[in-house]
Amino acid sequence: MAKKTAMDCVKLARDPKRPHIWDFIGNICSDFEELRGDRLVSDDRALIGGFATIGDEKVLVLGHHKGANVEENLAANFGMVNPDGYRKAMRLAKLAEKFGNPVVTFVDTPGAYPGDTAEARGQAEAIAKSLEVFALLRTPIVVVITGEGGSGGALAIAVGDRVLMMENAVYSVISPEGCAGILWRDGTKAPEAAEALKITAADLKRLNAVDVIVKEPKGGAQNDHRAACENVKKAVLAALKGLKKIDVDELVAKRYGKLRAMGDFS
Repeated sequence: MAKKTAMDCVKLARDPKRPHIWDFIGNICSDFEELRGDRLVSDDRALIGGFATIGDEKVLVLGHHKGANVEENLAANFGMVNPDGYRKAMRLAKLAEKFGNPVVTFVDTPGAYPGDTAEARGQAEAIAKSLEVFALLRTPIVVVITGEGGSGGALAIAVGDRVLMMENAVYSVISPEGCAGILWRDGTKAPEAAEALKITAADLKRLNAVDVIVKEPKGGAQNDHRAACENVKKAVLAALKGLKKIDVDELVAKRYGKLRAMGDFS
């Protein structure tokens, strides 16, 4: 059997049949109360948030929403979040901090929305502020990269104490197609770019960019949503169990140190 390539993982991560945020909520959470709006502009449907129960843990769930069909894709802007969505995420994260609830985020986006309306409303500022808020949040944060982890659009809700990554997910500063277009002006070189970018779970685990690889059912999570979600649930609960034992001041200091150490291979 041929070895799975980085581009194979990209295709699996983008498979529209993979479990999306509502699949994870439905299979992992015993209850979920959605909270909407950033209290400034709108309620961005590309990012879902609310309080939930996972096992015996009361948590805040945040996640990108791509949609499972054309109508949902359009309503959710294909998972590309506007500034309103990131401001909603920050608002809810601060609520979780206030009530002492851990935060669990599910990352699956090709990237933040790059349109002029998003730029006019402060897209870069919203992402930067989100990074600051999550870096200093005084409650445990578990991140799960479930599909595409695309650039700053993903990173805005991917700052955490434990970063879990599903086996066939990808996480990168740029898409392979975008990288190929910049480096070689040739989109057909996307497979080479995917290999060079080191975007697979195995590569990122070796580079200490993620902490845990969550196994998927045979052939990928799209073949068995329930089994895939159960694996994620077990990994999330295991991460939370360890993090809840750490004093909050130490937790934030360790999170900051973890972020500062990324990219240091000496």
